[in-house]
Amino acid sequence: MQLNGVLQTTALRWVEENVPGYVVDAGMAVLIVVVGWYLSILAVRLLGRPVARRFRRPSITRTILRSIRTAVLLLAVSAAAVRIGWFRPGEVLISVTVLSAVLGIILAPIAGSIINGLFVLADQPFEIGDMIELADRGERGYVEEITLRYTKMFTLDNTFIVIPNSTIRERDVINHSAEDERTRLSLSILVTYESDIDLARTITERAARDVEEIISGGPSIRIGGGRYPAAPTCYVDEYADDGVLLTLRYWAKQPYKLLTVRSKVNERIWSSLEETDDVTIAYPHRHLMFDDTSGTADVTLGESEPNQERSTSRSGSEERE
Repeated sequence: MQLNGVLQTTALRWVEENVPGYVVDAGMAVLIVVVGWYLSILAVRLLGRPVARRFRRPSITRTILRSIRTAVLLLAVSAAAVRIGWFRPGEVLISVTVLSAVLGIILAPIAGSIINGLFVLADQPFEIGDMIELADRGERGYVEEITLRYTKMFTLDNTFIVIPNSTIRERDVINHSAEDERTRLSLSILVTYESDIDLARTITERAARDVEEIISGGPSIRIGGGRYPAAPTCYVDEYADDGVLLTLRYWAKQPYKLLTVRSKVNERIWSSLEETDDVTIAYPHRHLMFDDTSGTADVTLGESEPNQERSTSRSGSEERE
């Protein structure tokens, strides 16, 4: 032990005598930053589970842990700057003043996004994993990440859209998976007046119930103050020009593959209607009627009219001369 102490003292003396002071300070500053980096990772690992249990929401949990890691790194960088003489505690007031001026002039958009990001996290219009749709663009996808500056959406076309929080609060955002994931769809079917309407409604409802992704029955689904049947229901919507318009309304269990669900329902209904001769899909018909006078035109062309026009034009030309 005494030998190790002597060696350490000798090494320190050699460093002080042979290595310039600024090199030592720079090395210590790098060491402080490295230690701060590992401490930030350790802090996130230690506080990850308690923060997640406390707040429950992934977006808030990630924001808090990211802020803790950033704070630890900033402390480490500040300590390193003090070590090499770039920063003195007595100059904090001046640094805050300069930083405020920079934020006010240059970083105002970023500061606005951060403030709006706090409102997005507080209002909870959507959460990580929710399927949302931008009404103005028609883009639909999943929320991948929510930060203080932006919201990242992973679209169904395998692309990313990064939306600044300063603009997303001004848009109409449709959340398809908030609280209740069940989504109602509708299908219009036009059958002829000669068809059995009751049979058509029964076949349509039964075909929709046979699709696995459809809610086949159960208690009524409540939306606000209204209640709607959970099972597929077909209504007589309109007596149109070419037939009777039927409207089928049904509920999909999840909103993630609505096009696939709609296609399965359409295929099942088409196959069921083909098995019966009492229901016929209507389409526009045009009948051309001919009577005894059809195909004839009673046109009389007098010989005097062209001559009269010719003489009139001739007299007009003589007057102009």
